[in-house]
Amino acid sequence: MAKRSSLSIRIVEGKNLPAKDITGSSDPYCIVKVDNEPIIRTATVWKTLCPFWGEEYQVHLPPTFHAVAFYVMDEDALSRDDVIGKVCLTRDTLAVHPKGFSGWAHLTEVDPDEEVQGEIHLQLEVVPGPRGCRLRCSVLEARDLAPKDRNGASDPFVRVRYSGRTQETSIVKKSCYPRWNEMFEFELEEGATEALCVEAWDWDLVSRNDFLGKVVFNVQKLCAARKEEGWFRLQPDDQSKKRRGEGNLGSLQLEVRLRDETVLPSGCYQPLVQLLCREVKLGAQGPGQLIALIEETTSTECRQDVATNLLKLFLGQGLARDFLDLLFQLELGRTSEANTLFRSNSLASKSMESFLKVAGMRYLHGVLGPIIDRVFEEKKYVELDPSKVEVKDVGCSGLHRPQTEAEVLEQSAQTLRAHLAALLSALCRSVRACPAVVRATFRQLFRRVRERFPSAQHENVPFIAVTSFLCLRFFSPAIMAPKLFHLRERHADARTSRTLLLLAKAVQNVGNMDTPASRAKEAWMEPLQPTVRQGVALLKDFITKLVDIEEKEELDLQRALSLQAPPVKEGPLFIHRTKGKGPLMSSFKKLHFSLTTEALSFAKTPNSKCVNELNQWLSALRKVSISNPGLLGSYHPGVFRGDKWSCCHQKDKSDLGCDKTRSRVTLQEWNDPLDHDLEAQLIYQHLLGVEPALREKHRELSAGTEAGSVLTGPGGAPEDPLGQLLQVLQDLQEAHRASPASSQPSEPSRLLELQT
Repeated sequence: MAKRSSLSIRIVEGKNLPAKDITGSSDPYCIVKVDNEPIIRTATVWKTLCPFWGEEYQVHLPPTFHAVAFYVMDEDALSRDDVIGKVCLTRDTLAVHPKGFSGWAHLTEVDPDEEVQGEIHLQLEVVPGPRGCRLRCSVLEARDLAPKDRNGASDPFVRVRYSGRTQETSIVKKSCYPRWNEMFEFELEEGATEALCVEAWDWDLVSRNDFLGKVVFNVQKLCAARKEEGWFRLQPDDQSKKRRGEGNLGSLQLEVRLRDETVLPSGCYQPLVQLLCREVKLGAQGPGQLIALIEETTSTECRQDVATNLLKLFLGQGLARDFLDLLFQLELGRTSEANTLFRSNSLASKSMESFLKVAGMRYLHGVLGPIIDRVFEEKKYVELDPSKVEVKDVGCSGLHRPQTEAEVLEQSAQTLRAHLAALLSALCRSVRACPAVVRATFRQLFRRVRERFPSAQHENVPFIAVTSFLCLRFFSPAIMAPKLFHLRERHADARTSRTLLLLAKAVQNVGNMDTPASRAKEAWMEPLQPTVRQGVALLKDFITKLVDIEEKEELDLQRALSLQAPPVKEGPLFIHRTKGKGPLMSSFKKLHFSLTTEALSFAKTPNSKCVNELNQWLSALRKVSISNPGLLGSYHPGVFRGDKWSCCHQKDKSDLGCDKTRSRVTLQEWNDPLDHDLEAQLIYQHLLGVEPALREKHRELSAGTEAGSVLTGPGGAPEDPLGQLLQVLQDLQEAHRASPASSQPSEPSRLLELQT
């Protein structure tokens, strides 16, 4: 049994940001921090005061987190990036919005006295003295303090204040992990109401000292407890909010949703999982049609989440293909017009989208990666719409002449034809590279559609059914927004975005089998028609080979893949090597790393293209280490240089780490290991929300049974799967009520600490 918390974050856009560059514009990007730990960095949007990001993230984090903060920064090439402003959402703020916080939030000024981080280790006790009780405060150590100096560290000391008296520790130079082990005593007056304040400061020789945070204690409660020891989170200065002036720093549009789940032991979910799996195995001929009822009672807003959770659940049970096949049959059963097939946001469409991202992301990178890289590297001006053509000068120095509109259109058509031909060629060569489970799923889809629309006039419908997912819902979105599919680390500029959009339109026309309706929408795409027509033939040949996979071949391919641990993360990293003292004696070497659930390996050359940002590597390492019994609880963030650790200045090389390992904040990726219990819990929560609708449906079905329509199972025995589902939901509800986690607070409350 465990408490799980997750944040769904969508950073939409900003508006009315202040200009930070001399050009009167800014180059904004966002950094997201959970309790001062940076976890996300968006792409930079160049030269704009109203940036659009549209980036989505799923973050798993401990239930004890306090706040998530969004910092809008201005990127500078030659100097330190400027801070524009921030939006901070506390856990309490998110908890009062069960459907999530959504809307515009004003950016506030970043006050140094509010930007605190870290914890301080204190021992507090009330001891008897010759003239009465005394208050003893032992300042032991601190960790993860904010670096305030240019050398990336601080010179911290602690100031303890009580009853008008102030005492200070010694100064620890150049450390964010200081150890003091100093003790202070104060006379404790009878009935005193003043609080004990422990403040951390960064000492500066020339300028004023920088505030690092504080902890405030209720002395009356301390007298009752007599003794208290532990790590206390440093709090900001609450007076800084009163001093801060209001300014127009612009706004940030966010969508943030907090989900807290209590995950029960696996055995509690087995009845629910077994019931759903039995329904999938029985298929469309099953008596209860539970999957159809779930789709019927699921609203459009949460259909994507439900589809993803169901898909991951059945992937863990080895029934993903059977689940999707059942959805295909349900959709085909209620579709009369071939041209509307899989065009709506049905459970089948949403589940198939999630399936391709989970099972086919590496395949997509292999096919599209080189094409996208070429578009970004060339940065050519491409335009086919005559109403949007920008005529520019061409030629060598002194011989400039205006380029005609016809020349621009012809060069653009040539560029797009080359990109489209290269993409189609790569796709046609990728049959064997496509995952076996994806091929088998497309085979089922192809067969089901051909059985439903067997006439000659619907000859292309099975092909269009496959391309509606592969091209229209997978490849085309990745071409238009490569950053969101981890194909690039940055968003495309305006020129490259237009090229990608036109290329995606061409791919859509090929995926639609060059129908007259698709040609009529944008007549100016006509110059690409010869390549599109060739592409249709190539694509049909590719799909014919793609779905030509037999059961034995599928099993052999899956068995071969199962022997290889799938990569959790791969990409280039720079290794720092020090050959001696001085800045000229160090070097960096670029190696390509691959992290699986079994090992971390590297090579001199890359095997595939992937994002390599630091926080994603840290997140991947945390995921594969989460079940490691040898995982340390602490570590040294510095290096042992000379005779001491650079972080905490301890001289024992084998000394325990001065900072705690942070293994519980991770970014969710499509290739994450499956968490079967969590998916089952999320499905249970959804079904619990639609339980009234399910009960109403059960009453209708029961009335029909009394009238003579009896539901029977494979053996002819009467069955009531919906009634069984409702009973399972009731049993799970009772299990949650009886679980200790439902009655315990997520974090032990300290009576001594005043929340600021």
